[in-house]
Amino acid sequence: MKLNLTIIAFALAIPTATFAQDTIAPMTVGYPNAYTSGSANVSPFTQESKRFNDWAVSAGAGVPLMQSSDLTSIKGFGAGKNLYGWSAYLSVDKAITHAFGLKLQYDKGETRQGFVNTKDHETTTLGDGARTQYDALSVLGDINFSNLLRRVDNHSPFRWALHGYAGIGTLAYRAYRQDAGPVYNQSLITEKEPFKLSSLFGQAGAGLKYRATKSLDIEARGMYLVSGDETFDGARSTTVNDNPSDNLINLTLGATLNLGKHESHLFWHDPLQEIYYKLDVLADRNQDVEVCKKGDADNDGVCDDWDRQLDTPAGARVDGAGVALDADLDGVIDLYDKCVTVPGPVENDGCPTTSSSTVSDDTRTLEGIEFDLNSDRILPSNTPILNNAVNYINSSEGAYNVVGGTDTRGTNEYNQRLSERRANNVKNYLIQNGVNSGKINSIGKGETDLKYPECEPATKCPEWKNRANRRVYFEAK
Repeated sequence: MKLNLTIIAFALAIPTATFAQDTIAPMTVGYPNAYTSGSANVSPFTQESKRFNDWAVSAGAGVPLMQSSDLTSIKGFGAGKNLYGWSAYLSVDKAITHAFGLKLQYDKGETRQGFVNTKDHETTTLGDGARTQYDALSVLGDINFSNLLRRVDNHSPFRWALHGYAGIGTLAYRAYRQDAGPVYNQSLITEKEPFKLSSLFGQAGAGLKYRATKSLDIEARGMYLVSGDETFDGARSTTVNDNPSDNLINLTLGATLNLGKHESHLFWHDPLQEIYYKLDVLADRNQDVEVCKKGDADNDGVCDDWDRQLDTPAGARVDGAGVALDADLDGVIDLYDKCVTVPGPVENDGCPTTSSSTVSDDTRTLEGIEFDLNSDRILPSNTPILNNAVNYINSSEGAYNVVGGTDTRGTNEYNQRLSERRANNVKNYLIQNGVNSGKINSIGKGETDLKYPECEPATKCPEWKNRANRRVYFEAK
């Protein structure tokens, strides 16, 4: 047998050395790993960082039993004694998902079968004895049935897992036989070289793993090896067994060392356990969320928790902060303003005092608009208001000024130009949407016509007052 063990060791060492050290920095405290049931903050999956270790190295030893063959290891109720050999394996393991992985595995062992132990150098008349020394290199698929079939989380750390294995590889062996008779004789009967088409073999089985620590698993495994060769057991060509392949059962006990810097290995991660954990965290926190804890005293539809005007009159329209609307910003809310779109003193119910400026209650359909800081852009939310203004002005016989204003930030010159641009933009919008250009005129008043004069400087007022100063409104000529 010319199996180059140096090549095998090199093949196993390269992926171990390359991937054993997890070069990606471990995440901070996140979802509790599968080894403990303690709580921790939930961390989401990211593309930049791995959450789990996925490489491992496994090794084990056990007893191979040649059973599906002419010469067997276990005799049962027949003549002869049971014969036991030895076996060992070493593998590099890669978890692809939480339920599937791959193994590159090297097996070595010696089986003993027949009616005499060839190691004892004894003669026998019961029948032939044989032993087979083998080396094998294979690639195995690894299915984690516990993760694959788990459907209900029991809210406890699970430390047992059932794995299934199957794969193919190359097999090399030497089979020695001792013939029955009064004379001790032992000879090499068959030798097979590795890495040839005729040396292909398959093996499959299952293993039960126990997670002893976060890095170490203990496993009891049973594998069934199909040699594909009728001379694997060392028997003569005149066979008793009709099977074209001598096969063996390999029972081993081994350990798996999980590599990497993360708290948990991917094979010990149960996605359902994480989902239930997150639901429990949300359930524990749901009492912290309470809508309208203080109620709605003025019944305006805005909770008192963020209502800036807690005594809104019944029937008044309010904004998102619970403040009664005042479209023309004249100090009279729309509920009581008889000239909604034209500013006027409180004493005159919000209407201008001069006869030339008096407009009817129909102006309630015409509202002013506000602007963002340092901007003359008409906001999409103002489109309905301006469309109402188009309809009203077209149906009215009067003419109107479109008046622009600003807050007190910036210089007087800058604010004057900004207010003119705001007024012109609104005027142009009205004209583009069908208003006769002769019925409207734009005027910029800069910061000289403040809704809230106390906002000088602007830092003395909350932002909602400064926004109210940045407006365009309409007044009758």
